[in-house]
Amino acid sequence: MTTKPKNPAAPDAPRGRAGRREWTALCVLMLPLLLVSMDVSVLYFAVPAISADLEPSGTQQLWIFDIYAFVLAGLLMTMGSLGDRIGHRRLLLIGAAAFGAASLVAAYADSAETLIAARAVLGIGGATLMPSTMALTRTMFTDPGQRAQAIGVWSGVMAGGVALGSVLSGVLVEFFWWGSVFLVNLPAMALLLALGPVLLPESKDPAPGRFDLLSIPLSMAAVLPVVYGLKEIPSEGWNARYVVSVTVGLLFAALFVHRQRTTASPMLSPALFRGHGFTPALVLNLVAAFGMMGSAYFTTQYLQSVLGKSALEAALWGLLPSVLVGVAAPVTTRLVQRGVNRAYVVAAGFATAAAGYALLATAGTDSLWPVLAGSGVLAAGIVTVLSQMTDLALGAAPVERAGSASSLLETSQEFGGALGMAVLGSIGTAVYHHEMPASAPAPARETLGGALAVADQLPGAAGESLTTAARAAFTSGMQGAALAGAVVLLGAAGLAVGALRGVGARERDEKCCAQAEAKEVSAAGRS
Repeated sequence: MTTKPKNPAAPDAPRGRAGRREWTALCVLMLPLLLVSMDVSVLYFAVPAISADLEPSGTQQLWIFDIYAFVLAGLLMTMGSLGDRIGHRRLLLIGAAAFGAASLVAAYADSAETLIAARAVLGIGGATLMPSTMALTRTMFTDPGQRAQAIGVWSGVMAGGVALGSVLSGVLVEFFWWGSVFLVNLPAMALLLALGPVLLPESKDPAPGRFDLLSIPLSMAAVLPVVYGLKEIPSEGWNARYVVSVTVGLLFAALFVHRQRTTASPMLSPALFRGHGFTPALVLNLVAAFGMMGSAYFTTQYLQSVLGKSALEAALWGLLPSVLVGVAAPVTTRLVQRGVNRAYVVAAGFATAAAGYALLATAGTDSLWPVLAGSGVLAAGIVTVLSQMTDLALGAAPVERAGSASSLLETSQEFGGALGMAVLGSIGTAVYHHEMPASAPAPARETLGGALAVADQLPGAAGESLTTAARAAFTSGMQGAALAGAVVLLGAAGLAVGALRGVGARERDEKCCAQAEAKEVSAAGRS
């Protein structure tokens, strides 16, 4: 269908509730979303096999791993706006075809250059799929309660896909060759291409104006340097090169914002930010991603390098916290639907996530269950926030601009995740450097991985002593970062109460008005 323009701040008019067709279509939409989120982590365990087969240089290996996320982050805003113009279903199907074709090329790549190029195309396809799935969810579920339930499912699948990707990678590489991690994409994309035209509605802005081509390079120049710099800072420190990269990105971001405010046909309409609750949703969404990725930086290393788990064992243990994620979003949705003010639900989500960080802060060098429990509580709190902020932002945006709204949400998550890794990773690294003995070799004082590599080359007691010291120092760094994360999230809880309290009251008023209008329409029909 083609939607009509409306006031961004106005509530949706009462419409029919979604039925079996829409819920079936949602299940189909979850296939590409799951695969796109899995592809962020699906190479975790395949990299050694790829290195042995294709023999990439160190730089090529980094690009094989990172190019997907960088291209995806850089094109999200472009693709979200493009979907508003040409139709989200059309863009979704084009992206699915590109994603499937690139997966096939990647699976049978015979050189590092081919694999890098295929991963880049996968990133382009992913950038079309993510905002399209969210925008179509917004289009199909116009009833606020059903929309909240559908977005809860969307958020859970998105969060679970990242964890599942690493496990699937380990299992496939264990029993097949590394290309199999890409071939699993093909059946899902084929199913989407077959069922999408039948089940999914078309949705686009009927009067979008011309597409501002200058905004494309400006948006990429704003996003990519910032994400790159922030992701490198935890491992390399506050190197001048990365600080300059972030600064350049922020300057281009200012130019991009100026362009959107002054051009006659912007890529992202400033009217989006006038939607009631849209801007607070973006900010709180960023903080939630900060908390999620900041913890992941430590817990994955802790399981492997401190507890000594194999990569596959660490991934399997890492699935346990996902159980709480599957419960959090539905429970949260039910609370809001029963009249609990969204501001307090979101604040409780942040407080819960802060409690998860507090549990991580109690971990020692042999604390598997406290770390898993902390990770689960943290993830449950974060998914609570993400699902509510997604619902709030999409509800505040007009349907015909759902793609742009979705892309802004996802871009804020990219920024928040990179910022969390940079800030909390830097705190952990600083504590690690402080705790390591001054007499330790230079590589051992830099990172835990470097310390374990040096310890393997030392005889007996010397190697064990260095390993013990490095693991204790890393754990202390994780504790310090966890305390900092808890403080940030508690601050976000207070911010949520202040920023969303009025939004919650307005939502209740709009719901009552919509129910009253529906009753009047029903009574008029009976008379």
